[in-house]
Amino acid sequence: MIGRLTGKVVADGPDGVVVDVGGVGYEVSVPLGTLGRTRPDDAGKVTLWIHTHVREDALSLFGFADEADRVAFRVLLGVSNVGPKIAVAVLGALPAADLSRAIARQDLTALKGISGVGKRIAERLLLELRDKLPTAVPAAGPPAPGAPPPHVPLAGEERLRAMLTGMGFKPAEADRAVSAVGPRVAAEPIEALVREALALLAK
Repeated sequence: MIGRLTGKVVADGPDGVVVDVGGVGYEVSVPLGTLGRTRPDDAGKVTLWIHTHVREDALSLFGFADEADRVAFRVLLGVSNVGPKIAVAVLGALPAADLSRAIARQDLTALKGISGVGKRIAERLLLELRDKLPTAVPAAGPPAPGAPPPHVPLAGEERLRAMLTGMGFKPAEADRAVSAVGPRVAAEPIEALVREALALLAK
């Protein structure tokens, strides 16, 4: 089984990437934003953590920016009626840490808007992943006297922020774009919001 690949990305398309390792090109399916979260070395090579998926008629490679995403992918595959395509879509919208937070909060809205994930699968993810992913929500103490109440992000804000950081933007840049989009984040399609956010960040 292949567990990790280090090489140059020679092709990048909607179905994944081709990584050249010693003259051999490996076709690897990756979640949205994976390449933005990898750090090329001085030679321009990236490292992807690989899950080798074997079926009777095919052997497929799925690549991730870090081991946490690969672990989350494997946990997702253990959920009934969730295959590699849905698992990749989930991690494209919510990388491992964001997925852990959504599961810890039992945030149905953050999941059911993902391509291929309807209400029934979203509910199953919340139920079956509750004790299988590490909790990424820090414990919060009582607010200081006179301090304003903490802002509780809306599900749409979390999802937009996760997609932007998944594309390689810094958290501060993602926060700036989410703030600029404002309350419309709860009412408009996520695809339109991502386009608007990218236009704002390009200025």
